[in-house]
Amino acid sequence: MIRIISVILLTTLIFACSGTKNSVLNKSISPELDTLKFEKEIHLKNVKQLTFGGDNAEAYWSFDSKKVVFQANNKKWGTECDQIYYFDLENWVKKDGPPPLISTGKGRTTCSFFLAGNKNIIYASTHESMEACPEVPERRVDGKYIWPVYETFDIYMSDLKGHIIKKLTNTPGYDAEATVSPKGDKIVFTSIRSGDLELYTMNIDGSDVRQVTNQLGYDGGAFFSPDGKKLIFRASRPTSDEDVKVYKELLALGQVMPTSMELYVCNVDGSDLKQLTHLGKANWAPYFLPKGDKVIFSSNHAAPRGYQFNLYTINLDGTGLEQITYDKTFDSFPMFSYDGKKIIFASNRNNGGNHDTNLFVADWVD
Repeated sequence: MIRIISVILLTTLIFACSGTKNSVLNKSISPELDTLKFEKEIHLKNVKQLTFGGDNAEAYWSFDSKKVVFQANNKKWGTECDQIYYFDLENWVKKDGPPPLISTGKGRTTCSFFLAGNKNIIYASTHESMEACPEVPERRVDGKYIWPVYETFDIYMSDLKGHIIKKLTNTPGYDAEATVSPKGDKIVFTSIRSGDLELYTMNIDGSDVRQVTNQLGYDGGAFFSPDGKKLIFRASRPTSDEDVKVYKELLALGQVMPTSMELYVCNVDGSDLKQLTHLGKANWAPYFLPKGDKVIFSSNHAAPRGYQFNLYTINLDGTGLEQITYDKTFDSFPMFSYDGKKIIFASNRNNGGNHDTNLFVADWVD
């Protein structure tokens, strides 16, 4: 998924374990040594840092809850923009070099996700259009934050050795932000093929593409419910004449402004669409809790200047908003392991006051 923070850099991945006995999945931390969580974070336990420095984000579990695939940008690894990597949480051994690279190392990538069976992933890439990274839009004169929506993004299926098995999309324009149903049978993704940024579903092999949403605005970052019947996603809904004008002008330039987004939930076919949050500012990166009765997401609605993002949960009827993390800068991209025991997320905590965003894993406490 496209990131809401533009100032995230990467240096190295350090992850120490030696076999299952000392793996991050099994090694416990005594309460008095659980120093990577804040005092009010009562739903997190045994918080462990997986990466140390730079830009690490959008880490998503394998179906067996043992591996993680993520995107990272690290010049020391020979990359100029995001590429896709993975590591095995039970067998990863500390080393100075990068973890296994799955993407081609060309172009820019985003939004990787495991398929059922844990042997293949999907991800979006621009590598077929050019080997170099696509240009990043210049900072706006008014200082407002924008996301590039690269028209050369397409979705690919790859094995863990980096061999592309199949190209799943082949229409003009942006196709990205793909995730897989916990049932293993469907993919949801964002595409501009209709002229607007809408959600679509398709089979694992790319067949039977069906449009899910059809309202003006950016629909993206969708995830399935645990039973595979619902979708949770972020969306902008410009309504005033000025907002509609700005949205359409930016979209024509291949850009969106993600500073005003709310969460929506619907059935997989798009029916029973409901707005879940009404918080203002940017609410995004949602994911269903293991029981399917709540959603966890990142939001800056409580930040006076909009720079502080933390994780929150909310019931599917919009009640029961609860703050989960208490970082002073940035927490986002939460995902629960398929066994429901752990959560992985990206955070600026414990970075010495710089802009590094790292991956953290913790036990989840109901």
